[in-house]
Amino acid sequence: MTDKAAKSQSHFARIFKQWRRNRRAVVGAIILTVIILMAAFAPYVTKHEPHRQNMRNRLQAPSKDHIFGTDQFGRDIYARVIYGGRLSLQVGFFSIGLALIIGCTLGLLAGYYGGILDNVIMRFVDVLMALPGFLLALSIVAALGPGLQNVILAIGVSYIPSFARMMRSAVISTRELDYVNAAKSLGAKDRRILLTHILPNSLSPIIVMTTLSMAGAILSAAGLSFLGMGAQPPTPEWGSMIANARPFIRVSHWAVTIPGLAIFTTVMCLNLVGDGLRDALDPRLKNVG
Repeated sequence: MTDKAAKSQSHFARIFKQWRRNRRAVVGAIILTVIILMAAFAPYVTKHEPHRQNMRNRLQAPSKDHIFGTDQFGRDIYARVIYGGRLSLQVGFFSIGLALIIGCTLGLLAGYYGGILDNVIMRFVDVLMALPGFLLALSIVAALGPGLQNVILAIGVSYIPSFARMMRSAVISTRELDYVNAAKSLGAKDRRILLTHILPNSLSPIIVMTTLSMAGAILSAAGLSFLGMGAQPPTPEWGSMIANARPFIRVSHWAVTIPGLAIFTTVMCLNLVGDGLRDALDPRLKNVG
């Protein structure tokens, strides 16, 4: 093992040890892992089909056969929550993945080259930031039409400015360091400097932002589906489940509260993991915010 690899391994081990001391982050990670596994292996953790209707069993309270009860069409809420978790997690992963790739690329170029390119990129980012993130996503989905793919695209676009600005700030603080100047003096090309020296040393805040942004993306997806702009019936999705069960809240409150608890638990766990990563990667931020 080379000295560089040994130092890198030691660095990650130190970060993991620091993160592991945060009990809330560890608990959040455990619960989040359970949620992800249940969503991934949904056919094996529920005996009911999420789309199967049985009007004789409509609006049943939680019981042995239906542990979370049934909705207005007699569909098992537990099965729909588990399968709905797949969609919500997919939206969070792919939308933030899109924002991460585009935003970090723009921020990397703007921060490293500066000048006219920086001005053009950041003015584009400012245009995207003219509207609040959720309102921007809502506008995009309204223009493109409802659907899961459009929701992923809309939420991804709404998070591009955050990643671009964060990456630009990290690159600006890194590009003048001694090891970057040494690489330039040795004739290293810009691509090598960006990918080998600057990008790896600018990832700490991006990792934290990715985790926290996934929580926001899942919440935004639920909000768009609640408004009828996300996944369309009969596809199970947490936000649309709440919207569809809202007229029956007086007689079957579990049809609303259980999907709501699923959203709350997932978002809270992602935030706890993100806070733990923030504290581990930069202990100076532990008491900030």
